[in-house]
Amino acid sequence: MASLPSPTPGLVLRYRYLWGHEHDRGVEEARYARPCAIVLTVTPEPGDAPRVVVVPLTSREPEPGREALALPTRVRRALGLDGDRSWVMLDEANEFIWPGVDLEPNPEGRFDYGVLPPVLYEQVRTRAIALGRAGGFRRIWRDN
Repeated sequence: MASLPSPTPGLVLRYRYLWGHEHDRGVEEARYARPCAIVLTVTPEPGDAPRVVVVPLTSREPEPGREALALPTRVRRALGLDGDRSWVMLDEANEFIWPGVDLEPNPEGRFDYGVLPPVLYEQVRTRAIALGRAGGFRRIWRDN
C-alpha cells in the first residue's frame, strides 16, 4: 500500500465525505469514499497535526441553488474519474485533523487521484472563500 501523501492544497483524495444533508439527519459515517479536493490546510501551532478542509467531487449534476464548478474533461480524465461529467461542490466542506480516519486507498493502494491544475485550484479556493464570506459555505467538522 502507498504511503499517505502530504495534505497539499489542490490534492484530490479518496475520502469518506459526509454530506451536509446526511449530517443534518444525524448520520455520522459516510456511505462510501469519493474524490475530494483539499481547499485549505492549516497548522495551528508548530508540531501540531494540520487541519484540512476538503470539498467533494461528484458526477451527479448539482441541484438548483447549489454552488459548483464543472471539471474540464481533460482534468477529469487526468484524475482517472469515471463518468462523462464531474463537478467540484463549493458550498460545503468537511474539516478534519490530518490524516483522520476517513481516507481510503483505491484498489491500487493509493490515497490520492492527483492534483488539480493550479488555475482550477485557484478558482475553487477563491469561490469557496467568497461563499464563506457571504455566509454560503458550510463546514462539517469530522472529529473521528
